[in-house]
This record gives sequence, C-alpha cells and structure tokens, in this order.
Amino acid sequence: MEEFRRTYSRLCKESGAEPQETVLQQMHQLPQGRLDLATQSLTVDTCRVLGKLLQKEALLTELVLSDCMLSEEGAVLLLQGLCVNTIVRFLDLKGNNLRAAGAEALAKLLRQNKSIQSLTLEWNSLGTWEEAFAAFCGALAANGALQQLDLRNNQISHKGAEELALALKSNTSLQQLDLRWNHIGLLGGRALVNCLPSNRTLWKLELAGNSIPGDILRAVEQAMDHNQDRQTAFRESQARAHVLSKEVRHLREEKSKQFLDLMETIDRQREEMVRSSKASAARVGQLQEALNERHSIINALKAKLQMAEAALALSEQKAQDLGELLATAEQEQRSLVQRQAKEHRLERQEAAERESKLLRDLSAANEKNLLLQNQVDELERKVKSQQDQLFLTRQELTNTTAELKMRAVQAEERLELEKKRSRQSLEGAEHLRFKEVEHMTRHLEESERAMQERVQRLEAARLSLEEELSRAKAAALSERSQAEEELIKAKNQVRLEEQQRLVHLEEKLRLLAEARDEAQSTCLQQKQAVTDAQARASQLGRQVEGLRRRLEELQQELSNKDQEKAAEVTRVRLELQEQNGRLQAELTAQEALKEKAAALERQLKVIASDHREALLDRESENASLREKLRLKQAEIARIRDEEAQRASFLQNAVLAYVQGSPLRTLSPPK
Repeated sequence: MEEFRRTYSRLCKESGAEPQETVLQQMHQLPQGRLDLATQSLTVDTCRVLGKLLQKEALLTELVLSDCMLSEEGAVLLLQGLCVNTIVRFLDLKGNNLRAAGAEALAKLLRQNKSIQSLTLEWNSLGTWEEAFAAFCGALAANGALQQLDLRNNQISHKGAEELALALKSNTSLQQLDLRWNHIGLLGGRALVNCLPSNRTLWKLELAGNSIPGDILRAVEQAMDHNQDRQTAFRESQARAHVLSKEVRHLREEKSKQFLDLMETIDRQREEMVRSSKASAARVGQLQEALNERHSIINALKAKLQMAEAALALSEQKAQDLGELLATAEQEQRSLVQRQAKEHRLERQEAAERESKLLRDLSAANEKNLLLQNQVDELERKVKSQQDQLFLTRQELTNTTAELKMRAVQAEERLELEKKRSRQSLEGAEHLRFKEVEHMTRHLEESERAMQERVQRLEAARLSLEEELSRAKAAALSERSQAEEELIKAKNQVRLEEQQRLVHLEEKLRLLAEARDEAQSTCLQQKQAVTDAQARASQLGRQVEGLRRRLEELQQELSNKDQEKAAEVTRVRLELQEQNGRLQAELTAQEALKEKAAALERQLKVIASDHREALLDRESENASLREKLRLKQAEIARIRDEEAQRASFLQNAVLAYVQGSPLRTLSPPK
C-alpha cells in the first residue's frame, strides 16, 4: 500500500490538487489488497485522481466507499476509472445518494467491467429516476460477472421492479439480490414472480418491507428453493460424473496394464518352452551320440573277444571266477531293474496326483464361473426391476399431472367460492411433490451405491481368479522343473553305471590278456576247456545283447516320458488360453454392465429433466391460475366500484329529488 500512496500523491501533484490527509491515513493503515474510505468526504479532485489510479492499479481487490457523500461528478469519475479495471472484485457504494447520473455511470460500469462480483448500493436513490434505473437494469441483463447485488432503500417502485424482472430474465450470473425496504408493491412483486421461472441462477431474493402480499413472498421463496435445489443437484451430478469418469479411466488403464502383463507372461512362457524344447532336443542328441559311441565300443570288445577265443585257453579256476563275476553282474542288473521299476511307479503316482490336482483346479474354476454367471443374472434382474420402477414413477407422474389439470379446471369453475380450499390443495400438492422428489433421489442414490458395490465385488472376484491362474502357472513351472531335474538325475545315473561297467569290462580284458599270456603254454592241452569257454562266451554275448535291448527299452521309456511331458505342457497351455478367453469374456461382460449402468444413468437424467420440465410446467400453470385469479379479483373490485358509484349516484339523485320536492317546504326545520 506504500506504493499506492506514492502513486496517489504523484497523481495529485500532476493534476494540481492537494492530497487529502484522511485518505493518506486510510491508505497507510489498511491491509494489502483492500482500500476502505468509508465515512470519508471525498472531493471531486480526489475522485478524479482515484479514478485514474484505479485504471492502472493491479493489486486492489476490494474498494469500500460507503457514506462518502459523493457528488454526481465525483461518482461518475470514480466509476469511469473502474470501467477499465480488471482486478476489483468487491465494490461498496452504500449511502452516497446516487441519482440519475450515478445510475447511468453504474450502467456503463456493468456493461464494460467483467471482474466485479459484489456490488453494494444500499441507501441511494436509484429508483427515483425511472429512465436511468431502466438503463441500469439493461446493463445488469448484459453483465455476466456480477453475483451479489444489494439495492436496499433505493426507492424502487413497481415500474423499477418490472425493469429488474426483465433484466433477471436475461441475466445468467446473479445469485443474490437484496431489494428490502423499497416501494415495489403488489405489481412489482408479481412481475418478479413471473420472471423467476426463466432465471435458474438466482437462489436468494430478499423482498421484506415492500408491501408485497404473503402468497407472492411464498411463491418467491419456493422459486428460490427450487433454484437452490437445482444448483445443488447440478453440482452433485457434476461431481459424480467427474468421479465416475475418473474411476472408469482408472479401471480401463488397469485392465490394459493387466492385459499387457498377461500377454508378456504368455510370450515369456512360450520363449521358455521353446528354449527348453531346444535344450531337451540337444540333450537327447548328445545321449544318442554317447549311446552310439558305446555301441561301437561294445562291438570292438566283441571283436577282441572273438579274436581272443581262438588263442585263449582258460583254466577251470578262471572260468569259475568268470562265473562269479557274471553272477554279480546279474545281481547288479536285477537291482537296477528293480530300482528303475520303483522310480517308474513313483513317477506314475506323481503324474496321477498332478492330473487330479489340475482336475480339481478346473472344477473350482468352473464353479467360480457359474457363480459369476449367477451374479450377472442377478444384476440383470435388478436392472429390469429398476426399469419397472422407473416406468411406474412415470405413470405416477402422468397421473399426478392429470389430477393437477383436473384440479385446475375445477378451480377455474369454483374460483370465487373456494379460494382458500384451492390454496390448501396446491400447498398439499407441492408438499407431496417435494416428498416424491426426495424419495426418488434417495432411491436412485441407493441403487447407484448398490451397483458400485457389485462392480467392486466383481473386480475382487476377477482379481482372485487372476491370482489362482498365476498360482497354477507357478505350480506347473515348478512341476516341470522338478521333472527336468529328475530326468537329468536318471540320465546321470545311467551314464555313471555305464562308465562303471566299461571300467569293469576293461579290467576284465586286462585280466584276460594276462591269462592269455599265461595260458599260451597249455593251449593244446585244454581244447575241451576252450570249447567250454566258447560256450560261456556265447552266453556272455547273449547277456550283452540283453543289456543292449534293455538300454533301448530305457531310451524308449525316456522318449515316451518326454512326449507325455510335452502333451501335458500343451494341455496346460490350452487350459491357460481357455482361462484367458473366459477372463476376457468376463471383462467384456463387465464392460457391458458398465455400459448398461451408464445407459441407466442417462435414462435417469432424462427422467429428471422431464420431471423438472413438468414441475416448471406446473409452476407456469400455477402462475397463470394466479394471474387469472388476480384479473378476476380486479374485475370484481371494478364491478364493486361501479356498483358503489351507481349507489352513490342513486343516493345523490334521491337526495336531490327529496330536497327539490314541495314536501321540503312544509317540513319543519331541524
């Protein structure tokens, strides 16, 4: 405010006027953004300087000039400066006795200024000059920023009230209007009541102390309550629409994220399965190569045995050793067969348990799908019941409108006899209408809350299904990893056993070579022993063939297990795809439910708008009935006046006749 004081002093010096000390003191004492010059007598020069200052000031938002005894010229200069200002929001001109010039300056201010929201004009004389006040009302009709206007004690007549009513029909921003303690009267009150149905922003109108009948004041209060309810309902609907749009946007984003995450997980699983299939194929190839190498080694050993058969002559003791070795090999082979049979049985049991677990999961998922379908059916039934209720409310509205029309016809027929009864019936109908509107709004809010809770429950069910799907995927991956580990263990065990057997056979060959060197000297003597050894060698060949066939059977079993695992993986993949399809169908069903809810909300909005239009029609009909009643009352009053005039004329004629008759002369004096 110090800069404001310096600017004020500089402008006073430039215009050749002395700055007022009282104004400077008020500028020094007041807080920032507010200038209070109440009860300070301002000269014309001070008003001119303040008008120039207000054209450039960008920090002042409140200006109080109440009881300043402004002259016409000073008020015009101040208001001209405010026409360009875009910062001031509050203007107080109370008790300045503004007249015709002030009203015209205020009209210019309202036409040009777009920032003032509150204007106080109490204790002025704006209503005395009808043309100037009409210009002020025309500017008020064109203004789109003013929200609060105080016109108390301004000597506004019924004509000024009619001009204000015309302005209120076009104005779309004014919310509070104070017209207390004027001279509006019956005609002005009727004009204001007739303009209120076309104005939907004004929610507070004070008319006390204007000699207005009580029924008009009640009609004004009802219109204000109606506008206030409309504004509150509009704000609530906007807030609800904003919240619903946010929730819908959030749900869409979450669904898109979940769908993208699901697709990424499916792609990763596919890549992992491809990699695992490639790795298993590489491992099978390596195992096949190792088996081929072992077959070649066995063939080489067979050739060596065949070459050694002709030159070797084994003794009976060494033959017994070989028999013992063969017995131990048979025992080892039997133990291996038993161990492999046990492992095969365990694997079959685990596979059966997995199949039963997957079947249980499938049955649980089917039951959940049935529950969701039942919930969807219940929602559809409830939507149908709500539609039936809406249809019943529409029928009730049509019935009430028909009853009101019948009552209006009966009121026109019995207007002169039953005024009080018609007023009571109208008040009862208004009270019932308000109760019905409140009941409908409560019912609609309860239905909206129920729908939101059901949507939340469906979302929770969907999340639980997704969690179960993720758990099933994790279980399948863990089972697959366990099966791969068991396969690797079995292959490593077979490989170790084959290596041990090869080492044992090499040791046997070494011993046989040493025995060959020792038995060359006794070869000719033991031909029979050679034939026995050949027979035993043939038995060993048969045993080797049996071992080779066993290896082939083990390879076949391994390939069958790989095929079973691949089939199980494909089956799990198909089940996951089916579950994804079901989830997508549920998502589409939920979107359809949301669309139905939106359609129901739109229908409710249409019904509410129709109901509001019907209420407005009823109000217009009531206003027309009141106007007809007023006209008939005026006609009755006119007829009574005419009858009174006629009676006075007859009385005067009779008196004149009596005074002019000859009996007058004969009558004694009074």
